[in-house]
Amino acid sequence: MTSLAQSRGAGETLRRRGAPAGRTAGSGAGVAAGWIGLVPFGVYALLFLAIPAVLAIASGFFTVDGTFTLANFDTFADPTTQKDIVGSVGLSAVTAVVGAIAGAIICYALLSMRPDGWIRTIVDSASSVFAQFGGVMLAFAFIATMGNTGLIGIIINGLFGDNTYTSPLYTVPGLVPVYLFFQIPLMVLTFMPAMEALKPAWGEAVATLGGTRRTYWWRVGIPVLAPAFFGCTILLFANSFSSFATAAALISQGGLISLDIFRASTSETVIGHANEAGSLALAMVVVMVVLMSAYGALQRRAAKWGDR
Repeated sequence: MTSLAQSRGAGETLRRRGAPAGRTAGSGAGVAAGWIGLVPFGVYALLFLAIPAVLAIASGFFTVDGTFTLANFDTFADPTTQKDIVGSVGLSAVTAVVGAIAGAIICYALLSMRPDGWIRTIVDSASSVFAQFGGVMLAFAFIATMGNTGLIGIIINGLFGDNTYTSPLYTVPGLVPVYLFFQIPLMVLTFMPAMEALKPAWGEAVATLGGTRRTYWWRVGIPVLAPAFFGCTILLFANSFSSFATAAALISQGGLISLDIFRASTSETVIGHANEAGSLALAMVVVMVVLMSAYGALQRRAAKWGDR
């Protein structure tokens, strides 16, 4: 009895001091074990993400001989670079907005279906796969379908004569349907949790007060979902802005800032401008940091509604 009373007294003292209930002496070892478990990922991120990124960005401040310079940033005065930056921003904005709207509509349709139903399961599984489907395989799939010698081209040329069809796939605007192939599924994956966070009690409260379904969405649903929607749109923009492999497989002569970085760092004809890739990479990193900071702020704001 004495030991039980002492244990209760110690627990009460911890609670009064603000210590979490259930905290034991072994919890510190558990936390340490958790940090040790992160070591492999930390080493991987350091070796293959952090160090290469720092080296790439730092190269923009030096010449090929290793002398510090800011001349590499003169590339932003080049009309071609400016055009490619506009192309990247335009492509990212269009695919982000269209992908966000289309994905939100799909999420709204899925909201009325059972979470464990077969339709919802198929859509969730397909979205998980298609959101990660990109690169050369995605480019090949569209070339085989929409390319000059693809299925659509063969059909149109067969109906209207040879060489009638010219695919827009090999231009920056032609990348829009290609990017939407993975942008829309990504929106479904990221926005669906926000849609599911809408509580039925809110709709019942609006109906009790005499409001209509339109009133519910205008006064409750849209304001609650707005931070998550804009946050997901920013995520889509960042995803498109940083994409490279798919565009490189379709457009090899530039048109996007990511392709300019690849061309500056690998070109055998443009000599002495390799370090300009570092200055372009720094610009992309700055844009990505701003976008991800805005995305994190909007996600934190959206998460508050899930706790109410």
